[in-house]
Amino acid sequence: MTVAGTSTPAAPADVTGAVVDLDVTGMTCASCASRIERKLNKLPGVVASVNLATERAHVVASVGTTIADLVATVEQTGYGASVVEPDPDPDAAEGRADAAERRLRLRVLVAAVLGLPVVVVSMVPALQVPGWQWVGLVLAAVVVLGAGWPFHRSALVNARHGAATMDTLISIGTLAALGWSAYALTGPAGALGYTHTFALRLERHTGMAEPYLEAAAAIPLFLLVGRWLEARARRRSGAALRALLALGAREARVLRDGREVTVPAASLVVGDRVVVAPGATFPVDGTVLEGHSAVDASSVTGESVPVEVGPSDAVVGGCVNTSGRLVVEATAVGADTQLARLAAMVTEAQSGKAAVQRLADRVSGIFVPVVLVLALVTLGVWLLVGAGASFAVTAAVAVLIIACPCALGLATPTALLVGTGRGAQLGIVIKGPEVLEATRDVDVVLLDKTGTVTEGRMTVVSVVPAAGVDEGELVRYAGAAEAGSSHPVAQAVAAHARDAGPLPDVTALREPAGQGVVAEVVGVGTVVVGRADLLSAEGLTVDAGLAAAFTTEQEQGRTVVLVGWSGQARGLVAVADTVRPSSAEAVRRLVALGLRPVLLTGDTARTAATVANEVGIDEVVADVRPEGKVDAVRRLQAEGRRVAMVGDGVNDAAALAQADLGIAMGTGTDAAIEAADLTLVRGDLLQAADAVRLARATLRTIRGNLFWAFAYNVAALPLAALGFANPVLAGAAMAFSSLFVVGNSLRLRRFAPLAS
Repeated sequence: MTVAGTSTPAAPADVTGAVVDLDVTGMTCASCASRIERKLNKLPGVVASVNLATERAHVVASVGTTIADLVATVEQTGYGASVVEPDPDPDAAEGRADAAERRLRLRVLVAAVLGLPVVVVSMVPALQVPGWQWVGLVLAAVVVLGAGWPFHRSALVNARHGAATMDTLISIGTLAALGWSAYALTGPAGALGYTHTFALRLERHTGMAEPYLEAAAAIPLFLLVGRWLEARARRRSGAALRALLALGAREARVLRDGREVTVPAASLVVGDRVVVAPGATFPVDGTVLEGHSAVDASSVTGESVPVEVGPSDAVVGGCVNTSGRLVVEATAVGADTQLARLAAMVTEAQSGKAAVQRLADRVSGIFVPVVLVLALVTLGVWLLVGAGASFAVTAAVAVLIIACPCALGLATPTALLVGTGRGAQLGIVIKGPEVLEATRDVDVVLLDKTGTVTEGRMTVVSVVPAAGVDEGELVRYAGAAEAGSSHPVAQAVAAHARDAGPLPDVTALREPAGQGVVAEVVGVGTVVVGRADLLSAEGLTVDAGLAAAFTTEQEQGRTVVLVGWSGQARGLVAVADTVRPSSAEAVRRLVALGLRPVLLTGDTARTAATVANEVGIDEVVADVRPEGKVDAVRRLQAEGRRVAMVGDGVNDAAALAQADLGIAMGTGTDAAIEAADLTLVRGDLLQAADAVRLARATLRTIRGNLFWAFAYNVAALPLAALGFANPVLAGAAMAFSSLFVVGNSLRLRRFAPLAS
């Protein structure tokens, strides 16, 4: 569960064994997130993961811990914290994000209007009129101390707690550039006729001190622009989840005392009868009681074709009723609806970290202190070799600015945010970053048959009347007899018969255990439907031709019932769990991804082989109980295989949990969904291949982000320390590295499923 509250709970709430999500404010870089994570993890029995991109802390408490303890720990670290509301308002969250972005944009405008003239004049000697440097010093001071104040404020807060972050580097660097420029203007550089020449590479000298006003003005400007663009991109990366949360209806029309009453959707309870008008969104999961319509489920399941529904059909909250008026009985409301559970799973996935990111976080945690030492070493060495104070100070500032580890902190969260959000739009729920790593090495996929490769329900596939018997008459009498039975085979026969027209009345019904039914059907008399021994016991004979047809149908893996009246068998009806139309194509796509498909089922070998041949699977494991499915997974793992398991039932849950990658059909049981790592909301096996493709694409993006983030710092630091990078260039390069990581992650928004 998620514990709700505020940043100042009225009473300490013990959250032992609970999952708590905290909104954390004030984080600016990976080292901020790393510090908060370390502090939270020092609490007894607490396991915390702090995500810079989502600005949240995901906490699991196993020993007596209170919400106040968690919030206080974050605040003592120098940041703000509040417990995430259990039912967040997407509009309110969007409004807060807009306000924060507007404030950041205002700082960018101030820095641009005041700082750009300083940069241009400093770099173009022809524009340097007498006294330009003094005007530039004033404008640069406003940019550094005014527009750039958040950097200094954060650095001061962290300094009070004995810590250093990216903002510490920026604050020291910009203040050093401004302070050095002010000092330089007290010497010859302050003369009214002084001119200054800009160079990307620093020039060594031992003469007078020179101002670096362009660095003082440009560095805050570049960093603020980068942070603003980064904030916009991060908002775009979370747009899929916000859209998912916004799908839920805010109000509902409910039948109360025979009247339609509008109530808040949050007040609905299971059993309420909800009226859903054409064009309206379903506020609950439920069962249709009245009406017929087509339901657009594309926003929840990714299915683009509207689905026809009528009485007894299930509907899901967040879908749209496209045409007729429906009355729906609520079976799940609020946090229990499929939409809410989907959003919760996506949110939880976005709070996790891949193993490679945990390594990056450890590096970021020690990176800032190392950079501060390196900057001091750079300053000292250049002074010792006689390069000049101006050169030494500027090289040290370049080291401080170019070394920001922000890109490392964004590498995983932004890719995970975009990848899982895109998956949610397509009806694919990825539970966490460890799932991405599992998809990379999977080489065998076990496919449960019933409900995964097949539809999971019996349907009539063949009707064989005896010589001289009308097929329609055979179906009608068989359906009438079977209509009173609850057996799946009987229900399949009855449903098939109803599709052909009204059924005759039945005046009496017997069901000999496990054999079939004997019914008194109006207009024909006693009708027997079932096994051959039941017909024999009732005195009915089966001719050789019908017996041969019976054997043929059984050899094809079908369940066959004989139908007879008036002393002899009049025909047979064969039923089977039909293969999903998309299963064969899904198997081909899984093979194309390098996976070896294996059909796994508790059915007979004959039935399993029939299905396997139809969908193109060469390997079958049949006649297995639930524990046998687990053994099949373990056996393959013992051979060194990385195993994926796709299933939908309670009997698949243990195997899904045992597999290296568990994939559950969203149309299956809660037990299967909870045990799996990936959930296919639409319940279509075709999505399995798309899920693996998306997971692998997201992992590739994370690894690419981390490579470039590491490579940037490894390459840039020596260049800055050796004097090959002006601080202005360093600031631009640092901002670009973060934008590159975010932009690379946003490419996942274009991920498209393969055409059906």
